[in-house]
Amino acid sequence: MTREEVKDKKRIVIKIGSSSLVHPETGLLNLPKLEILAREVSDLRNRGKEVVIVSSGAIAVGRASMGIKVCRSLKEKQACAAIGQVMLMGIYQKFFAEYGQTVAQILMDKKTVTDTESRRHARNTFNELFELGAVPIVNENDTVATYDIEFGDNDRLSAVVVALIKADLLILLSDIDGLYSDDPRSNPNARFIPEVKELDGHFMEMAKGSTGSDFGTGGMATKLIAGEIASGAGAEMIIANADDFHIIHRLIDGEELGTIFRANPREEFALIDYLEKM
Repeated sequence: MTREEVKDKKRIVIKIGSSSLVHPETGLLNLPKLEILAREVSDLRNRGKEVVIVSSGAIAVGRASMGIKVCRSLKEKQACAAIGQVMLMGIYQKFFAEYGQTVAQILMDKKTVTDTESRRHARNTFNELFELGAVPIVNENDTVATYDIEFGDNDRLSAVVVALIKADLLILLSDIDGLYSDDPRSNPNARFIPEVKELDGHFMEMAKGSTGSDFGTGGMATKLIAGEIASGAGAEMIIANADDFHIIHRLIDGEELGTIFRANPREEFALIDYLEKM
């Protein structure tokens, strides 16, 4: 199999981490990057693709805008999410409108997909938004989510969305080029792994102990869990570097960038089984 087949993917989920959306010095939104993201996704829509963005950033943006360095309590975190989500969606709406696209906000927690009726309604909403030509922008519902109903990070949430809507491809844009045999930031001899045909215990063990950035919650371990869900649901996943969002069209054009995790659909796949482990 080659990367050329990525061109044929029809329904695509793109996950953007908090650290990829904000300036590290201030935690405030990186507007030029967001404008490029809007242009890239709008062009995918013009190609006939159906695209979902799973966007982190609400808490980070709300925190920075209110001058809070660290959220020390759940209620403070939820308040920052409420403030930041409005700001984030306002920017997305502005930039996407410039390219003739309409965005829609979907906030999810585990109850959205563990409850049979809610899961059906969520799937129907996504499908209707695709019919209308809108770009769904998804985030965890941090304003009301508590420990027992939260996903905890948007890597796993993005994979849940892939399984829910039967997407073909998940792109995780992060602060690393892809999967390595060890953390390249601490081990210069770490080996880059361009393709994973099957996620087994060896890879899962390799990622243990990895952590996210100052603005994010996910490390490589959460990305491999996402890969396990996406692969089992029949989608391929690519982890790639988010430094330049122009990488999106390069990935869709089949360039050998990032690490691709091949789909291994399982007949017995049940999303609810993964949710119970989270």
